[in-house]
Amino acid sequence: MLIKLKNKDTLIIDDFKLKCCIGRKGLKNKKKEGDFSTPKGIFKLGPVYYRNDRVPKPITKLKCYKIKKNMGWCNDIKSKYYNRKITIHKNIKHEKMFRRDSKYDYVILINYNYSKPISDRGSAIFMHLTNNYKPTVGCIALKKNDLQIILKLIEKNSKIEIN
Repeated sequence: MLIKLKNKDTLIIDDFKLKCCIGRKGLKNKKKEGDFSTPKGIFKLGPVYYRNDRVPKPITKLKCYKIKKNMGWCNDIKSKYYNRKITIHKNIKHEKMFRRDSKYDYVILINYNYSKPISDRGSAIFMHLTNNYKPTVGCIALKKNDLQIILKLIEKNSKIEIN
């Protein structure tokens, strides 16, 4: 199954057209860490991370992991853990997964720069939640109900096309 990003504000999956938002600087072929752009390409989807203290385990065929208080995602271009889930360590720059807001109550990893990460190519590219469709720092964000629809429809071999 293929999810397609169309017109920078619509995801299409099956017969569903879902409103979304992307990085503040739009789409880019050559993403860099911190450039506020969403990477172009076709990418596999990774596991789902969720806040079990706020939302139920999602109905999906993807692997699911509970987000813990000490969980982070490494965005430190000097670290060997770059673009990986980590246990938070004060000496490694990271994105907190256990957030005060609800953006990461459900998160699907987009496998961009993931299997063999290249430093400074961009990290922590997710599909996550939004309440207001304000541009992201590079992720794709949707309303909760829409992300739940995607979670129910996708298969383990599903991909996302971002063009």
